[in-house]
Amino acid sequence: MLRSILRPLRWIADYALPPRCPGCGVPVAEDHQFCGTCWSALRFLGPPWCAACHVPFAFDRGEGAICATCAGTPPRHAGVRAAVAYGDVAGALAVRLKHGGRIALANTMARAMLRLMPAQGDLLVPVPLHRGRLWRRGFNQAALIADVVSQRTGVPRDHHALQRRRATPLLRGLGRRARARAVAGVFVVDRARRESIRGRAVVLVDDVYTTGATTTACTRALLAAGARSVTILCWARVLPDAADD
Repeated sequence: MLRSILRPLRWIADYALPPRCPGCGVPVAEDHQFCGTCWSALRFLGPPWCAACHVPFAFDRGEGAICATCAGTPPRHAGVRAAVAYGDVAGALAVRLKHGGRIALANTMARAMLRLMPAQGDLLVPVPLHRGRLWRRGFNQAALIADVVSQRTGVPRDHHALQRRRATPLLRGLGRRARARAVAGVFVVDRARRESIRGRAVVLVDDVYTTGATTTACTRALLAAGARSVTILCWARVLPDAADD
């Protein structure tokens, strides 16, 4: 009964406020749908990729093939699963969510990330913000994304398992080494939640993966707390040839 009453109101709302492309704002047919131009500007990532870090390969190098970086320094995580490569459209969404308060974009990003959700993942943990930044911003974009992934997959999430024990400077504009120094020792697993982490295949959720400094520090803390594995799941990845630009 209530649904039949609300349906005409939704039609009116859709007519007055039609769904818009998350990238450029032009009207589209459905919520979270990109227009043709923005869709074409997105580079969706997936196999063939490095068996260790999941950086994409230009061609299939065979099962178990790894990139030169991982051959020299194997990552501690179980791969970075990014929905898209970082670019103008992907970056604009991340900025509008994080700094523009467009929280509905967390749903858009999460929907694109679902196809890369690890089958063995059994706990979602968002990269945390320091409480001061969380208070100023009002939300943690990684937590919003993790909420949607959890709702759609049924995998539980824990917003408080991982904590950022001190504030760090903005990492934007810093090089790889400076980023690593800025986040060294920053992340810890809450003692009360160590048992919930122990033995779990953790999926660490974030919006953008740049040099990996933050997720490496988070991975180190989660593994030290007994996580069986840590896989990074994110919206966009800055590919190696652009990471230091």
